[in-house]
Amino acid sequence: MATSREDVPGLGLLADPARRRLYDFVAGQRIAVTREDAATATGMSRNLAAYHLDKLAEAGLLDISYAREPGRTGPGSGRPSKRYVRSAREVAISFPPRNYSLLAHILADAADTAEAGPVRATLTGAAEHAGRALGEQAGDLGSALTTAGYEPATTANGDVVLHNCPFHSIVQDHTELVCTLNHSIIRGTLAGTGGDPDRAELDPCDGRCCVVIRADTP
Repeated sequence: MATSREDVPGLGLLADPARRRLYDFVAGQRIAVTREDAATATGMSRNLAAYHLDKLAEAGLLDISYAREPGRTGPGSGRPSKRYVRSAREVAISFPPRNYSLLAHILADAADTAEAGPVRATLTGAAEHAGRALGEQAGDLGSALTTAGYEPATTANGDVVLHNCPFHSIVQDHTELVCTLNHSIIRGTLAGTGGDPDRAELDPCDGRCCVVIRADTP
């Protein structure tokens, strides 16, 4: 959803190249990272990294937690280290303010209360068409999924998991509808990049998109 003007200073922090590098590193990790991890990855001192990370956390762009290193427990294991992870808060910005999230909620409410047959068929068809266009324009599956905001990652067995649902603010209230549309979009994206649409399977799991793209097997 669009942010208010009060959010602009927080977003302005990302104009600093050092803070942007740190934010991009943390945002790209699937688990919370320490100051040392972030400093090493971005080539800056631990103290400087800590300063910028805390500023990003104060602005609500990162969340903070505390944990010991895996396997270190009990007396003598040291204090838990401060860790950072990308905030679950959605941030987008436009001036003058636009409220696309409200529009999406209204459309989702209408779809959930209308007759399931023709309305769902029209929506899923439109979603698959949009996915196909996205795939054709991007040229390859990874780029298409990244452009759409899915944050794809390939597992050891060749499956593609999608670490982000681009429609997170809607899925809380309209889970079935959003998952159905995600599935249709990704089927279309596979088709648009020359892949098999049937590789897209609904496989809901907390913390990621409800769709998994199964490995491409001969």
